[in-house]
This record gives sequence, C-alpha cells and structure tokens, in this order.
Amino acid sequence: MAPDNSALVPQPTLIDFPEFVSIPIRIARNAAAWPDRVAVKREGNVRSWRDFDRRINKVARTLAGMGIGKGDKIAILAANSIEYLETFMGALRAGACVVPLSTMAAADALEKMLDDCDAKMLFVSDQYRALVEPYEARLGKLIEGGRIAYDFKRAGWRDFEAWLAPASDAPFEVPIDQLDDFNIIYSSGTTGLPKGILHSHIMRDMTAVRFAAFEYGPDAISLVSTPLYSNTTLVAVLATIGLGGTTILMPRSDVVKFLEICQRERVTHAMLVPVQYQRILAHPDFDKYDLGAFKAKLSTSAPLRAQIKADCLKRWPGHLVEIYGLTEGGAACTLVADLNPDKLHTVGQPGLGSEIVVLDEQGKVLPRGEVGELAGRAQLMMKGYYKQPDKTRDLFWYDDKGQLFFKSGDMGRIDEDGFVVLLDRKKDMIISGGFNVYAADIEVLLLKHPDVVDVAVIGIPSEQWGESPMALCVRRAGATASQDEIRDWANDQLSKTQRLVAVEFRDGLPRSTIGKIMKRELRETYWAGRSARI
Repeated sequence: MAPDNSALVPQPTLIDFPEFVSIPIRIARNAAAWPDRVAVKREGNVRSWRDFDRRINKVARTLAGMGIGKGDKIAILAANSIEYLETFMGALRAGACVVPLSTMAAADALEKMLDDCDAKMLFVSDQYRALVEPYEARLGKLIEGGRIAYDFKRAGWRDFEAWLAPASDAPFEVPIDQLDDFNIIYSSGTTGLPKGILHSHIMRDMTAVRFAAFEYGPDAISLVSTPLYSNTTLVAVLATIGLGGTTILMPRSDVVKFLEICQRERVTHAMLVPVQYQRILAHPDFDKYDLGAFKAKLSTSAPLRAQIKADCLKRWPGHLVEIYGLTEGGAACTLVADLNPDKLHTVGQPGLGSEIVVLDEQGKVLPRGEVGELAGRAQLMMKGYYKQPDKTRDLFWYDDKGQLFFKSGDMGRIDEDGFVVLLDRKKDMIISGGFNVYAADIEVLLLKHPDVVDVAVIGIPSEQWGESPMALCVRRAGATASQDEIRDWANDQLSKTQRLVAVEFRDGLPRSTIGKIMKRELRETYWAGRSARI
C-alpha cells in the first residue's frame, strides 16, 4: 500500500468538492447515456461506450481475481492503443493505481521506476519489450502471472486477450474515495532515483470537469497524437472520457495523418505540444485542409512562442488555449490566445483556482515586473512524490498566512495586468559575469531573423565570465546568412551581458516525445570535463 502523503500536502475534502464523481463511474454513466456512440477509436479499431465500459469491467474483474485492489500498483509500458486505455480505466475501476511508464526512458531508469512504484503487474507492447528484457528476471515485486503482453508471445508472458477472455463483462464497482491513489507519473529528465508524482482521484476528476470551460463535452471529438504516459496527454484524455466525448488515438505523431484525421473525423479538440504546432503550421498543404470543426486547440509542456500563436490564430479555426502548470499541481495559468492577442508573449493568468507569486533567492515575494522563481498553490495538488517525503518537502514554500505553495523551478515575472511571462527553467538560467541571463529573451529575438526557424540558447564555459550564451540555430530552407552574420545581427540588439559568443547551425534540436528541447543534452558537449571553451 502507498504511504499516506496527505500529511505532507493538504488535500481537499468532500466539503470542497461535493460534486466529485470518479472517472470509472463517469464511464459507466456515459455508457448508459450513449451506449452506441463512439467512445474511443484507433485506426480501424472502434469501441462504443457500451463496449468500452464492458471491456473495462472485464479488466477490473480479472485484476480483482488476481488479488489486485485498493492501492495496488499496475504499470504500463506501451504504444497508444485502445487496450492501453481499457487497462488504465479497468485498473482504476478495480481500485488500483496506474503507473504509465515513459517509452523514452532508458532501461535502467525503467527498472528503478518499476521497483520504486511497487508494481504488482506489468503490461507491455512488443515495440518496447526490449526496454524490459535486460532486467526482466529482477522484477521480484510482480505477482505470479503479472506479466501481460498486448501484442507478442514470449515465455512467462500472458496474452492480453487470453488473459481477459474468461472474465464476465457485467457491471463491476469498487467504492472509490476521492483521495484514493489514481496514478503515479514519473518526472522526466531525472538522474538517480526518479520522482513518482502521486495524484488522487479528486485531482483527476476535477481537472476533467474544469475542462468543460474549453468546450469539452459529449459532442467533443478529441484527437490524441502524444503518448498516453504523458501528463500532457492524460489531462485531455481524461477530460474527454470523463465528459462523454470521443477519443481518437494516433499510434504516433504524424503531420499529414493528423490533418487528414482532423478533416475526415471533424475533430473539435486537440492537445498538442509546441513543436507539433510548429510542424503542422509549417506544412505546405496546411491551408488545404478543412479544420472548421475545431472548437479548441490546447498547448502545454513548454512555452508556445508568440509568433506561432499569432500564425495559429490567423489560420486555424477555434480557440487557442495555452496552459502552463506543473504535473505536481500548484502553479497553473491559462491563456485564451484569441481573446488576448496583445498577450501572446505570456502564458496567461493564474486559473483553475490557483495563485502564483514570484520569489527571490531568499524566498521573499517580489513585486510585479521583477524576475524570480514562480511558486504556486491551488485546491488541487499532488499527494506527494511517492515514498520520497524529503523531495516533496523540497518543493514547499509557505506565505505569511501559512499557505503551502510549490516552487516551480521556473523563472518568470508577472506583468502589470497579472499575466505571467515565463523565461527559463532555473537550472537553465545562464549566469554570466554575475548577471542572470535568460535564454528565452535571446531566443525570442533570434526567431525574428528571417533565416532562423528554431533555436536554443545555452550557457557554455567561459574563463572570463564563468559562462556565456551561445545559440544553436536551425535555418529555414534556402537560408544564406552565415553563423557570424546571425550572431552579429543579434548582438547589435542585445545588452552587453546577453551578447552571444557564437552561433552554431544544427539540422534539428533534440526534443522529448512531448516537445521539450533537451537543453541538458545540448550542454553536455560543451561542459564535458568542464574545460573552458572561450
């Protein structure tokens, strides 16, 4: 059973949210209300709400028959599929906590996650079995029969459909308390023991309910092109499922297929990451597709650059909503870009019942306009990092009323209208000659150069200044400007502390599956051995 983290992070009560209804119960209600409507589809595979609900019952009964119940953990390492969603929702219905594992993680990191989360069962698709095989014999916490294969056959693994077949699809329900464990999401980019972010049912249910503000509901058709293990994906999927819409799963992100599905299926909603917007809008045939059914497009996981927002507003129907927040909860902002065209450089205002402050290095609140670390609080926050109370406490900051905030690790400021301007991760901030240099400010300028289509600014070693900013640029096709010309063009407009020591061209920038530029990977080449470059 999971430790009780509620003493670390105060949790809401039924008095705060008397309307709480668990996601599994919402699914059953949707099946009763619209049995023949499509709940989820992936390519040629379709489930009506009736069939989706019944399959979830079978998963729940099968798990319960194996002794899986309240607080037990089941892990999933798989490609996007209907079976993935059925496993996830069925485990919740059985009272279990789901651990969706990143398919981008290295095998040794995955082994640590599986041990840390105390998973009793593991569901794997063939595409990622090589990430499990190196340590398969060491997974001692899995119960007998607890290795389930979605689409491959191997000794010691049970076929998913064969595993499921004997169970009844009759209604199945385990009473779920609002503070019961819903999922553990492992933070990305960790070294050593990863941090498992533990969410409750109330946090997931109320996030889904609040997405009704973005016109999610029974008529929503939501296209999913990011991986299901990502919190970015889950918030939109749970909103669609919870509010009775249709979820269309893509096995992987593909610009042309995305546009074709949007047109053919009359898609109304999509949660995308910034690099997807960039690639979709840049496709030469974008304007040939009919996207007129869109009600809202959402963006999160990294800042969506202002010029991409502006382009999107001109060419893509429906609202454009940027969401800034932590998987842990706390700080949360929303920007409805089409309603705030003069604030496209921001990530919006605190929303969803949250409050944000800006802190200096001593933990004092800074006035509006000054740059510091963002910290936030909300009614809905994680229960804690699973089995890591010390790392949970590392996030804590209390105001003078004793209210708990989570420090975000993000640098930014709040403008005179209460909109948040996001700069850099604190760990990515460049300190040159004792001055703080924010890469985002330099990147915004460089993207105004006609030959630059993508950029990452990093700090590299400098004997004179400690570190200095350098730009890694991706050029547009047919560009003629040299590295030095772009550097000089930028430096003519930058302050002395911001000036670039160099520009280097790259064919592309490394990104995670949810679109974040992996700056640590970019810096490694220059900081190896910490030898000075300049």
